[in-house]
This record gives sequence, structure tokens and C-alpha cells, in this order.
Amino acid sequence: MKKYLMAGVIGVLAGTLVSTQFVGPLIAQEADKTSNVYEQLDLFGDVFERIRAQYVEEVDAEKLVESAIDGMLSSLDPHSSYLSPDDAADMRVQTSGSFGGLGIEVTQEEGFVKVVAPIDGTPADIAGVQAGDFITQVDGESVLGMTLNDTVALMRGPVGAEIVITVVREGTDEPFDISIIRDVIKLTAVRSRVEGNSVVLRVTTFNEQTYPNLKDGLEDSIKELGGMDNVNGIVVDLRNNPGGLLDQAIMVSDAFLETGEIVSTRGRDLEQSERVNAHAGDLAEGKPIVVLINGGSASASEIVAGALQDHRRAIVVGTKSFGKGSVQTVMPLRSDGAMRLTTARYYTPSGRSIQALGVSPDIVVEQPPRKPEADEADDTPRQQRTEADLRGSLNNDSLTEDEILQIEAEREKADLAAKLRDEDFQLAYAIDLLHGLSAIGDQ
Repeated sequence: MKKYLMAGVIGVLAGTLVSTQFVGPLIAQEADKTSNVYEQLDLFGDVFERIRAQYVEEVDAEKLVESAIDGMLSSLDPHSSYLSPDDAADMRVQTSGSFGGLGIEVTQEEGFVKVVAPIDGTPADIAGVQAGDFITQVDGESVLGMTLNDTVALMRGPVGAEIVITVVREGTDEPFDISIIRDVIKLTAVRSRVEGNSVVLRVTTFNEQTYPNLKDGLEDSIKELGGMDNVNGIVVDLRNNPGGLLDQAIMVSDAFLETGEIVSTRGRDLEQSERVNAHAGDLAEGKPIVVLINGGSASASEIVAGALQDHRRAIVVGTKSFGKGSVQTVMPLRSDGAMRLTTARYYTPSGRSIQALGVSPDIVVEQPPRKPEADEADDTPRQQRTEADLRGSLNNDSLTEDEILQIEAEREKADLAAKLRDEDFQLAYAIDLLHGLSAIGDQ
């Protein structure tokens, strides 16, 4: 079975401690530890047999063992867990870019399921699920006290079937229900588009398609603008990107860095430390980059933001990221199951860990809440009359017709930028920033 690294490294590293002093006491201590472990395993076997023999109803021994394994792993941290054969198969499919479900990345916090981020264009995103939401019930059944895997299993179901989740959201007084229709989630890892003279790369997840999608999308956008000379900069939008495969995060970072460290990982032993460095070649050819992040940007997203920020290759804009700075290795087990185990922490090039702290943006820009449609209609400005609208007004004699057309084209771009501010203020801010940096560079 293929091993996956979720913002981590694949591999099994072993360290051996050799000492020539105090050999006797060390052997005695190890013997005591081994004896204690065997006593605990005997205790587990005793409890297992009593449950199987005396529980009020007949139990499935296989499920009982799986639950014990999952409990052991989930007690370590929110990201370590047991994957049943079905869960392991689903995970392998997800990393390839297509799977069935709601389209949300979740974690567990204080017994509740917390949404890290909805994935763009998925049923959860369309239904209005937001990063930071707490899911308290699924189809009326409380999830308090459930393991994360059990809650995820509860949210699974046939494609086309409806599910109702109860959500608690900061700033909302009462819990409320969201109805979602399950669907096949086909992820487009990166979507590219042109805004004015800027290229916007919306990176929704880090799966096997991410770097190829980014490279192709960037090349297509550059061609659309008529070459790199006409590009004033690039926005890498990592908002609500819950992360994924570490190798893809490294490749995306490397795409814009010429040299230097991208990320380092440090495990339990010094021998488990590893550093990854960039290779020569910048797809953006030195053009300014703005990275957008928010509270839904996690794991692999934070690796990219942290690497480009530490190398001063990009300006990071938005709000503080999620703060997941740990590495999970997915290890195959018997019967096609797997375990997801936290094996290391990762660090940005400057040596900082973002665990529980997140990446702090260089410029904090909040996304204002959208106004209700009725309010938006009331705020629509009236068209103002200008001198040019007056009958018999004089012509402008200082500009040629081509110059006037150029001014009008620039005004049209400015109007489109203003419209974008209403639709997505953070993105509009990033594009304005690129425009300003380009103007400075042209002087």
C-alpha cells in the first residue's frame, strides 16, 4: 500500500542509542518498562474478554479492537487516527482528486467537530458552511463525545441524499441547521484567471493535481495577457485551503523560489530531522507575489505561505491562518487498514513553528460580511451627471483621440476593480497592492 504524507514526510527512520556506561542499570530499567507494558497488554486482554463475554449484547470483536486502536491513536492529538479499510481507500481516492461527500475538511476541538474549511464549489460551500463553524449534530444526532472518524462516517451517505447538520457559528446567537445534498466531489486543485494585469491562482487543496494545475494555469494566464512583460504580479489565493500532501506544498513553494530552505521537519529523534531546499527557477520570473490566507488556511497552505514570507518573496495578506504545524504519516496496517500518526513538526525557513499560532499576515485585511441583497440594492449609487453630459459642452483639446480612449479604458479597469471590492474585498486589496508595487517598479 502506498504511504501518504499529510504535510509530512514519508519514511521510517530508526535511531539507536549506544552507551558504554551504566549498562547494568540501563538494562534493568528497560526490563522494568517491558514488564510494565506486558502487564498493561494483559489488562487490555482481560477487559476485552470480559466485554465480549459479559456485555449486555453480543459485540463484534473486530469492531471492538478497531475502536480500541482508534481510541489509542485519537488520545494522542486531534490528527492521529485509525483508518478502517474503507476509510483508507477513501483517503487514497481523495488525494488523487475525486471523492464522494460534502466537501469539508474537519478537525476535533473540545469534543466538537470544527470545520477547518469548506472546499470551493462543493455542496458544503454552496450550502453556506464556513471555516470555524462547529458541527454539533448530524441529522439530529449529537456528535458530542464521538470520535472524529465516527462523526465523518455519520456524515457519509449515498450521492444525492440530503443531510442536515446543526452548526454553531461565532457571532450567531443560536445554533442553526444547514441542509446539504451529498455529491461526488471533483476537485480542481488550482483555478487560474486574469484580473486586470494580475494573475490570480486560486489553490483549493494540495493533492496530486496541485502543482501541474498551477503551472499550466499560470502559463495560460500569461499567454492571455500577451506575455510576462504585461503581468504586474501574481496572487496565490490559499484562503480556506485545508492542506494535503507535503510534496505538493514543497513544489508550489519551489515554483517561486530560486534558492534556500522551503521547510524542515523535526521528529522525536534528531535523526528524524529533514530539510528541503528550493531549486533554481522562478515561474513568476521575479514578479511581485501576494499570498492570501485566512483562518481556513491550514497545514500545507501554511508551509507555502510561511516559506514565501520568510524569503520575502511574497507579501502575505488576510487574517491569521489555522495553525496546524504537525506532520502525519499514513502507515498501512493489516487487512488494508491504515493509521494516521503524527510523526514530526514542521518549521518554516526561519526556524519558526506555526503550531497553534498560525502564520501572521504581513498586512491584516478582514473580509467584511456580505450585506443582504436588499441592503445592497439600497446602497447602489445613482449615476452622476458630468460636464461631458451637458449639451454643447466643450471638447478636450489637450488630448488625442487615442489618449482619450486609453483614459477611458483605464477608468473601465478601475470600475471593475471597484466592483471586485464589493464581491471579494481581500482579493481586491491584493490586486491593488500588486498594481501599486508595479507602479513603483516602473518609475
